[in-house]
Amino acid sequence: MQLPEAFIQKYSKLLGEEAPAFFHAFDEQPTKGFRLNPLKTHVEPLNHAIGDPVSYCQFGYYGSVSGKTIDHQSGLIYSQEPSAMYVGEVAHPKPGDRVLDLCAAPGGKTTHLASYMNQQGLLVSNEINRKRAEILAENVERFGLQNTIVTNESPDTLEKHFVNFFDVVVVDAPCSGEGMFRKDHEAMQYWTPEYPLSCANRQKKILQSALQMLKPGGRLIYSTCTFAPEEDEQNIAWLLKNYADLKVVPIKKYPGMSDGRPEWADNNPELAKTLRIFPHKMRGEGHFIAQLEKQINDSNRKEPKLQKTNVTKQQKQDWHKVADKLLTNSIEDSRLLVFGDYLYAMPANLPDLTKLQVIRPGINLGVFKKNRFEPALPLALAFKSVNFQKPVQISEEQWRKYVHGDTFTITKDVENGWHVLTNHELTIGFGKVVNGVVKNFYPKKLRFEIKN
Repeated sequence: MQLPEAFIQKYSKLLGEEAPAFFHAFDEQPTKGFRLNPLKTHVEPLNHAIGDPVSYCQFGYYGSVSGKTIDHQSGLIYSQEPSAMYVGEVAHPKPGDRVLDLCAAPGGKTTHLASYMNQQGLLVSNEINRKRAEILAENVERFGLQNTIVTNESPDTLEKHFVNFFDVVVVDAPCSGEGMFRKDHEAMQYWTPEYPLSCANRQKKILQSALQMLKPGGRLIYSTCTFAPEEDEQNIAWLLKNYADLKVVPIKKYPGMSDGRPEWADNNPELAKTLRIFPHKMRGEGHFIAQLEKQINDSNRKEPKLQKTNVTKQQKQDWHKVADKLLTNSIEDSRLLVFGDYLYAMPANLPDLTKLQVIRPGINLGVFKKNRFEPALPLALAFKSVNFQKPVQISEEQWRKYVHGDTFTITKDVENGWHVLTNHELTIGFGKVVNGVVKNFYPKKLRFEIKN
């Protein structure tokens, strides 16, 4: 790989004797990985081997993911670079926590955080770029998250709505991307010697907003996929200098992981408690992680107003005509929220979303059409097969027809109406059975063909 000359000079000086091994690692193939989704029914993946676990990630395995599979489309697996998996492990929220993933697209950190929350508490997943926020929402829906909302806001706007609110805030900051050079060669094209400092200044502004939203006693997890000291140790040194109520919390280091480098900032020994992942020492790309705790003080915490339901009597009736025949347990009417023609189930105790740009305020249950309600794919993916009445098991061949948008036949003893479709206990989506024929309601924008 032809690395920028200024990059080579910089890290030759910083790494000294380590530099040759460091540069050699860029000529090796990037390591791929994926995580299993513990929120789904516990079945073995149908299309992916899970024999090589990532030692530092409870749900992680080495290996590549095929997107056109039942494993992926049902949300049973999620593709994620192995080094990046350790951010979620360090954050490791508890069920019931309030968690913010501030720079969340495409969704690897969000889905990992949610894996520990067991659909409890509140997870706010934010992305400032609209298109990336929409991709984030799709990944959140496929993973089946019930306690998660997706927002499309700048950090400084978001902080006005969630002052001293979150137990855990994750800032996987937009960075110069040096750690991704061998995975994404285009990242080198916009790198200049000045670029890391420009990124560091932007990261400081994001961190200022993050700290406004972190409650006293809460934890801030800061990570980047760059080697640049300006964006890593030097940003943590800046935080410690300017925020007296912050302390660095040590991170457990597995074999191959390195301490942060105090000598690359202001020689503060606390910086050794941060963590670096170098590709010449680990099976993964470059990463930096720091964990900080906001000390408890006497600041006032004002709980925000809660979001109220806005469904009409007629909309409730149309929803229940379908839901009462589909679900084994009802969703409380107080959690129902209408956005346009779409009905959502909000997470419990959701703050008022007024004046926020929201992509997904909860589970997309479906859409109201003239005199009827049509259930949506995210409702099927958000619950296990046991949560549905009379699920219909389909074969892999029938699944291929389904994701292509085709109708298919089943046994005629299945009663007419809406049914959740399953394969090996994994929920796949909804179909409407009419006299032994399954009418296809798989979203048109998601359809694809699998060629033999």
